[in-house]
Formats: sequence, C-alpha cells, structure tokens
Amino acid sequence: MGLQLGFAALLLLLIALASSTFRILREYERGVVFQLGRFWQVKGPGLILLIPVIQQMVRVDLRTVVLDVPTQDVITRDNVSVKVNAVLYFRVLDPQKAIIQVEDFLMATSQLAQTTLRAVLGKHELDELLAERERMNIDIQQVLDAQTDAWGIKVANVEIKHVDLNESMIRAIARQAEAERERRAKVIHAEGELQASEKLMQAAEMLGRQPGAMQLRYMQTLSSIAGDKSSTIVFPLPIELLKGMADLSSKP
Repeated sequence: MGLQLGFAALLLLLIALASSTFRILREYERGVVFQLGRFWQVKGPGLILLIPVIQQMVRVDLRTVVLDVPTQDVITRDNVSVKVNAVLYFRVLDPQKAIIQVEDFLMATSQLAQTTLRAVLGKHELDELLAERERMNIDIQQVLDAQTDAWGIKVANVEIKHVDLNESMIRAIARQAEAERERRAKVIHAEGELQASEKLMQAAEMLGRQPGAMQLRYMQTLSSIAGDKSSTIVFPLPIELLKGMADLSSKP
C-alpha cells in the first residue's frame, strides 16, 4: 500500500514537473522568460522548454486588441459640454517592453486613451468636432501612438463612435442651420436680382442706341398684348414712332 502511494506521489510530481517544463505557444503568442527574476529572452511560437523554479514565463498575445473607450464628458473650446466615446485598435510589437515597462499594458492603454480623448477634443470647437471627425481620429491616434511607444505598443487606429449633445444644444444647432439656409436663399435671390438688373441695363443701352430696335420691341409688345381679345387696351403712341412715320411720309 505504501509503495503504491509513493508511486502515485512520484507520478504526480513528474506530471507537475513536465507541465512546468514544457509550454506550447500559438503562432500569435510570445513568451517573456525570466530567469531568477531577471529578463532572459522572448520565446515562441511552438514548444518552449523551461527550467522549473529557475525560469518563469509570461504569455503575451500579439493580435490586434479592440478596446472600447468609455463615454467621456468633454468641454470643447467654445465651452460646449458633449459626451464622446470611441474605439481603439492596438497591438503589442515588443513583448519585452509590454511586460517590463508597465504593470498592466491593457489597463494603462485604456486609461491613457480616456485622458487623451478629453485633452485632444477639448482643444477644438463643437463645429470642428462634428464636421472634421476624421481629423480628430488622426490627432488622437498620433498622440496615443507616441505615448505608448515606450510600452512596445502600436496604436493602429482610433474611431470616435458617438458625439451626444443635450436637447437644448440640438435645438440651438437646428436654429443655426435654419438661419444659415435662409441667409443663403437671400444671397442667391439678391445675386439673381443683380444679374437681372445688369442684363436689363445692357438691353436698355442697346435699344437706346438703335431707335428702330426700340420701335420693333414696342410693336412686339403690342402684338403680345393684343393676343388677349377679352381685354380692351388703351396705350399712348410714342413720339419716336410718330417722328419715324413723319420722316417716311416726307420722303418723295
């Protein structure tokens, strides 16, 4: 009985020793190996051999991490309060730095993304935040990438998901948009009136230089008015027309 217990204990010891000696890392994993507490090297992927008790390994996933940045209260440069959330895409490029330089690179990147989101967006006005979201994404990504480089992390992309405004601000923006549309309509109408007046002035100058053209235009107007037979029209006879008729009658 004692021999069997001893054999079972030895078997369990061998299994525990093998499990701590042999490790298998997937293609997207790397192992940061420490030897007696000091960094030794980065291993993987595949089968990894470790010296029990002497060596310890920390797994690091190299795949792109999708990190949801919680909703942040942002005060824009023109003192408008908005709620903004975003999504962050990053991956570990240097497993050694990611483990040694920061305690928890996931938590550190999340906290840094939140503070950077508030800091960058707070430098811009509300109109820029709503109309130039792509530029805001690039600015946040560049700031984060520069600050996380010391942790061996590459921030690939940042996307602002939602910009929420309170009801009073939504109504104010709607009134502003309506006023802008009315202003544009008035400007277009004024430009049309200006162009029409310029064309009328050119026509008047041309008719003034050619008396015959003036008479022809007058007769065309009378013809168009006479088309309506249900109306009686009384009109004065232009002096220029009488002069023209007198000139024609005086000729032999």
